[in-house]
This record gives sequence, C-alpha cells and structure tokens, in this order.
Amino acid sequence: MLKLTQNDFFNGETSDLFTAQVAEQTRQFHQQIEAYQPTPLISLEQLAARLGVKAILVKDESYRFGLNAFKVLGGSYALGKQLAEHLNVDISEIDMKTVAAKLSAPLVFATATAGNHGTGVAWAAREMGQKAVVYMPKGSSQASVTRIKNLGAECIVTDCNYDDTVRIANQTATENGWMLVQDTAWEGYDKIPTWISQGYMTMAVEAQEQVEAMGLKPTHLMLQAGVGAMAGGLLGYFADKVGANNFKTIIAEPAKADCIYNSGIKGEMVAVTGELNSIMAGLACGEPNPVTWPILKQCSSFFASVEDEVTATGMRILGNPLAGDTKIVSGESGALNLGLLYMLASREEYSEYRAQLGLDQDAVIMLFSTEGDTNPDRYRQIVWEGMHSTAK
Repeated sequence: MLKLTQNDFFNGETSDLFTAQVAEQTRQFHQQIEAYQPTPLISLEQLAARLGVKAILVKDESYRFGLNAFKVLGGSYALGKQLAEHLNVDISEIDMKTVAAKLSAPLVFATATAGNHGTGVAWAAREMGQKAVVYMPKGSSQASVTRIKNLGAECIVTDCNYDDTVRIANQTATENGWMLVQDTAWEGYDKIPTWISQGYMTMAVEAQEQVEAMGLKPTHLMLQAGVGAMAGGLLGYFADKVGANNFKTIIAEPAKADCIYNSGIKGEMVAVTGELNSIMAGLACGEPNPVTWPILKQCSSFFASVEDEVTATGMRILGNPLAGDTKIVSGESGALNLGLLYMLASREEYSEYRAQLGLDQDAVIMLFSTEGDTNPDRYRQIVWEGMHSTAK
C-alpha cells in the first residue's frame, strides 16, 4: 500500500532560489490580480483527535481563482516574468489587464500538462491577452481538455506519456518560435521552471500567516510530488522561514511514478519509465525537476511511495468528514497526503513508521489539497462508488 524511507542525505541547507523574500515578491504579483484571495487553511479538529495528533491543517486550493487547483500560481507568475523580460521591465510593472497593450502582437505560450498546469497557463494567457497551445499525454481526461479549450487555448492530446509529451511541446515551441512554459527543467532550460516553482510559494506565505494566526507551529509538512516543482518551492520557503531542522517533511508520490522516492534512496536524480499509470494524473511524472531536486534532497526528512488506493481513501475522508469538521472536495492529486496520514496513523502495520515520524499527540501536520474535483466523473466514481477501495 505504501513505502516510506528516511532521507539519509538531509543537511538542512536552504536555496537562494526559494526564500521568504522571493515568496513575498510572488505573492505581491498575485495580489494585483483582481480575483486574488488567499485560500483557506482548514483545521480538521475531529480527525486530529481521532488519529491522536494535535492538529491537522489542510490548505484548500480548490478555491484558487475559480480554477479548482493551485497550478495557476506558477503559470501566471512565469508568464508575468516572461513578459517582463520581453518588455525589459520589472515584474512589478506587469499588470495582467494592461500588458497586452504594450505588445505589437500577442505572444504564444506552449506547455505540456496532465491537466492543472495547462489550465493555469491557458487562464493566465487569456487574462493577459496572449495565446496558449497546450499538449496533454494520452489518457488525459476529456474534462481537462474541455476546460483548457474553454479558456481559449488550443489543446492537443498526444499518443505518449507525460515526459515524452514535454519533449513534443518543447520541440514544437522551438520550431515555431513560441515561449515554452514548462514546470520541469533540463540542461539549458531552468529559468522558467524556477519561476513556476517560485510562483507556487504564494501558497506557503499564505499558509504561514494563517497558521501563525492560529497560534500553532507545524511539526510536520506533507507535500506531494510529480516532478517536485511545487514540493521544492514550498519546502524551500518553509526551510528558509523557520529552518528545515524545526519540522519534518514527507514527500509523497504515486508508486507507479515514484522518481523522487527512488532519487531519495540513491541521493541523486533517478528517472522511472513506462506508462506511469496512476489516478493521480498531475503527479504521474517519471523525471525529477533538477531545479527543485537539490532542496528536496537537502531538506526533506522522508520520501513515500503510495498506491492509488491511499489517495482514494483521502478523497473519501475529506469529502465525508467527521461531524464538526469542514468538508473539503479534493481530487486525486490533492488528497494523497491526507490518505497517507490516515494510513500511517490508523493502521497497525505502519506503527513503526508512525513512531519514526513522531506522529503523536504533539504533532501539528500541514497538508496542501492542491486540487478539487477537476475530473468530476472520476471523483464521483471514487467517492460515491468506492473505486480503488482500501478495504481488505
């Protein structure tokens, strides 16, 4: 059901790319967007009591800009930075509603996505008066394709997996002179992925302010990873803000696409190949992001590899809470860590993991539900009909 390994390469060293100061800049950019509001940090008090921990805090990103997912934070900030560079101005001078007037013609932004990143890029391009071309891997949901097209972008579904789709998007963008907005990096392509990961840090700034207002200090940070772009950005912020030695971080990902888990064991980037089939489509990536891998290696405490049934359990728990707790609609990639926490805290077979992690009455655990029901049909199949049940 799940595997957990301690990070033997932890040294607590932070990164100049992901700091509290940079995070404030990204938040300032997002604050100038008309629809900006911090997403809620929800305390599940009854669940915490049931699992024997002090607090479970869930950042609900289903409210982000009406797009049902967090990814727009990275895509919008990266587009803003690209346009600022193109116009030779500072990012602080980019106003999403007026920037198009400074260009003689719209620019074209291309990306590959499992769904949410492409939605964010398409939305940001539309809001800035630009164009977007979005590539998706085979097996992508029609709901995601339709959502992206409805935002005015061209959407093309390929016949290959996510990592190969990234290569197609890069090649096509190069041939056509488009700007590639990709959330993973490779040799010669790291500036834009860095901007994307920095954009995600707006979530972290909000969460830190919210948890401080609650009078709490997180002891555990649970982050999900695909290529590690979001996990690295958020971990970098918290490590810089409060010190990586002052909390434990668990990085979790699908068992069938566990490149970060395998990299954590070896201490260097490891790619996994194959179909990468997982209901966690947004996390089904086989190659770590080299921009964020160093901070994951240096500041993560544990890495987890998790079967699909675990996140399905998380979806059901969040969507059907104990009396007194707030309902959270969380999609397959969003509920992974709540499902993982539930398994670790409630199943006897994971008691050694539980002790190793220190999941006890003093634990204050922060999680990020990064998406809502972005695939409504599958959400109902899982939550209503019991698809991917953990029952034995």
